[in-house]
Amino acid sequence: MRVLIAGGGEVGALIARRLIKEGSSVTILEADPDRCAYLQGSLDAHVVRGNAGRVLPLREAGIAQAEMLIAVTDSDEINVLTCLIAQVESRARIKVARLRTHEVDHWKRLLAQAGVSIDLIIHPETEIAGRIMRVVGLPGISDMVELADGEVRLFGLTVDADGPLANRSLEDLRTSPLPREFLVPLVFRGPQVIVPRGRDILRPGDQIYAVTTAASLPAVLAFLGIEPLKNVRRVFVMGGRQIGIEVARRLEDLGAAVRLFERDARRCERVAGILRHGVVIHADGTDQTALEEAGVDSIDAFLALSDDDEDNIIASLLARRLGARKLVALVNRLNYLALAQRLGINSAISPRLVAVDRILQFVRKGRVLSVTSFREEEAEAIELIAGSETRYVGKRLRDVRFPNGAIVGAIVRPSGEVVVPTGEETIEAGDRVIFFAVESAVARLESAFLAPGSGRQA
Repeated sequence: MRVLIAGGGEVGALIARRLIKEGSSVTILEADPDRCAYLQGSLDAHVVRGNAGRVLPLREAGIAQAEMLIAVTDSDEINVLTCLIAQVESRARIKVARLRTHEVDHWKRLLAQAGVSIDLIIHPETEIAGRIMRVVGLPGISDMVELADGEVRLFGLTVDADGPLANRSLEDLRTSPLPREFLVPLVFRGPQVIVPRGRDILRPGDQIYAVTTAASLPAVLAFLGIEPLKNVRRVFVMGGRQIGIEVARRLEDLGAAVRLFERDARRCERVAGILRHGVVIHADGTDQTALEEAGVDSIDAFLALSDDDEDNIIASLLARRLGARKLVALVNRLNYLALAQRLGINSAISPRLVAVDRILQFVRKGRVLSVTSFREEEAEAIELIAGSETRYVGKRLRDVRFPNGAIVGAIVRPSGEVVVPTGEETIEAGDRVIFFAVESAVARLESAFLAPGSGRQA
């Protein structure tokens, strides 16, 4: 597939790297000469220097031949304009744009009324707010992802030395009071990514991801000793930018008392005019005195959502030491994600990975419904639809040789039945299948799953 990416920032580079690995021909249009030099030296992509909001640079980048356009520059206006130019100059089947404005809903309506066709408009702040709200009332849970229209739940946590998972094998856990619908498909142990088997033992400090059904989730959490907060009462938010405001407003809707810390005085005035009940404090969220005076020791959650990764990590660690029960930190740099988890920050969320995941489900070939990346893109959860021609259809899972580093985490039948499988289940045509795979196995897994059945094993 010929893909044109407008914008060579971190998101553009991440998308390009993934598409190149999967065999796509990628061109990147980027205005900054230093960034162009970096991209040329680090990616096997055609890099063109120029403004994506102008016609001639887009023509030079091959917009007429592009089958897909992905507009992820730092400017909302340029991203929209690029898609508008592509509508006239290109036959691209798919157009994707990232918008960061808080007026995104108005823009979607206006673009539709004006006849500007954009297949996917990504608003990372909305996606991130949703992920934060799913975990803010769950101490000990790092992430909660809804798959298969919410019927399957994927959640992350750290194995505690005194917890019920420590030093137990997955086979041993099957004999415990855990619901049958429970599976651990991924383990992060230091720099290692492990797709575990039955005899593998979970060790204290492991960061794991577990799969269960929506119906079984309460029983699973009870076994793990995790008691969801019935009411999130007091929350501190650090950072008065769009994501901080969005999360604060959602918490207000739940009746939570919100205190938002912002070091810019003018920004404080603006935020105070937006929030209905929350208290805006002109202070540095990394200042121990400010947090203590505000009562950080009695809050349910501390959400570090500023634009600075280091400040977010430092503030979260400080809040934990002062007694905060739940920590969430916004982390842009992917190599900080594992560090944040090892330092004890419950939830570290990357806006860049969120955007990349949403784009990849459009880019990927075949019947890909969702993509979720973990840590430094070291592993993925992929939700696909099984076609009648898929070579895995009709075979027991124990008899199928999946690519090394891949495992089936859940199957959702067309009837709505959810199966967290053992080796006895089969994949049938029309099933939603949720795979977990290390990064090196993703392309081979998709190729094998989506290829016609031939009797050969992947």
